[in-house]
Amino acid sequence: MVKSDPYPYKRRTDMKKTIAFITLGCKLNYAETSTYERALLKEGLEAVPWNRGADIFLVNTCSVTEHSDKKSRNIIRKLHRLSPDAMIVVTGCYAQLKKAEIEKIEGVTMVFGAAEKSAIVPSVLTKLREESESLPLHKSACIFPAYSDGERTRSFLKVQDGCDYRCAYCTVPDARGESRNIPIALAVEQAREIAAAGIREIVLTGVNTGDFGRTTGENFFDLIRSLNNVEGIERYRISSIEPNLLTEEMIDWIASGTKFLPHFHIPLQAGSDTVLKEMGRRYDTAAFAAKIAYIREKMEKPDGPKVFFGIDVIAGFPGETDELFMETYDFLGKVVKPAFIHVFPYSRRAGTRAAARKDQVQDSIKTRRVQMLEELSAKLHEEFLEQNRGVTGHVLFESTDKNGMMEGYTENYIRVSRPYDPELIGKITEVTI
Repeated sequence: MVKSDPYPYKRRTDMKKTIAFITLGCKLNYAETSTYERALLKEGLEAVPWNRGADIFLVNTCSVTEHSDKKSRNIIRKLHRLSPDAMIVVTGCYAQLKKAEIEKIEGVTMVFGAAEKSAIVPSVLTKLREESESLPLHKSACIFPAYSDGERTRSFLKVQDGCDYRCAYCTVPDARGESRNIPIALAVEQAREIAAAGIREIVLTGVNTGDFGRTTGENFFDLIRSLNNVEGIERYRISSIEPNLLTEEMIDWIASGTKFLPHFHIPLQAGSDTVLKEMGRRYDTAAFAAKIAYIREKMEKPDGPKVFFGIDVIAGFPGETDELFMETYDFLGKVVKPAFIHVFPYSRRAGTRAAARKDQVQDSIKTRRVQMLEELSAKLHEEFLEQNRGVTGHVLFESTDKNGMMEGYTENYIRVSRPYDPELIGKITEVTI
């Protein structure tokens, strides 16, 4: 049996300190924070909401934009004002890229970069125990294994981290390191742990999820076929996958009646071939459109659920003229027609090729383009919902009681509400959308 616990220290249960967890950014961070939480609560710490104050704050930061950096700094300062004597532990992408900057913020106790994630829990415990000799800090040679759990009926399972692509606008390779992955055997073991906890749906997460296998000589297709056999898990979603890594062979297999759902998060970033080339992306609009069309052809039936596509787009990349932006706008609205557009204003990140360009787009223009894309997203989402009207879907209801109502998602990620019924929690229920 593969051991999934990354913390080889002696267990203690005599601690009564409180700890609050704050997660910013992506689902990878969410999965990692959940793993820190499980490990620290096993040690006897008590989890509390951050706004009530705590003895320890663990902040998992994001650095995808300058706004993300600012948000991370602000929350750290706010936590210190709230509990001046608290231990503040900071990790995540901002911690990797700006460690020295964070260490200067008043109240910060420890900062952990990407290679030090496995050291967080033992280091916190060492600090609490006031030992003269610290537990050894283990550099992460591969990947910090993580998955989320809690009230939701689905879990985010981290199978891959880092990226080797070096797109012109992105600091992720610096923040999270080179592409690497856990072994398939460990992923399967963690999926079994998740199933044993009563969770029925898993979302596979990674920075470049489809690049799975770099460090183990395996591949993403073998991973999903292995996970499909895990008993107790009834549904899988792929959180984000590059269009060039989602092969027709995978699509054919998913469409053949597997546990993998008609829900894809695929980054586009620009609907202009000129901009895509400047970004350093590994596909053009024709290839992207062909991939979307192929998925729809294989997975959609006239009377069945339509495939949910979530598409990432950056507005205001350097050199993006109004004409080039409209190419993206029209490509999304007339060709791809996704269910949702994740819109990001271009953020100038130090050390990237795009940051050095002289043809930066004015903030006011970026703001206008973001607004246009968000309005297009809302329009396309309404069209998607209308296309699914009257279709039979299957909802996995969550346990949360929201004013007498419960919610869940169909296989193609349409949120459905109904009167709260505890008998439906964790069960897949047929509904008419």
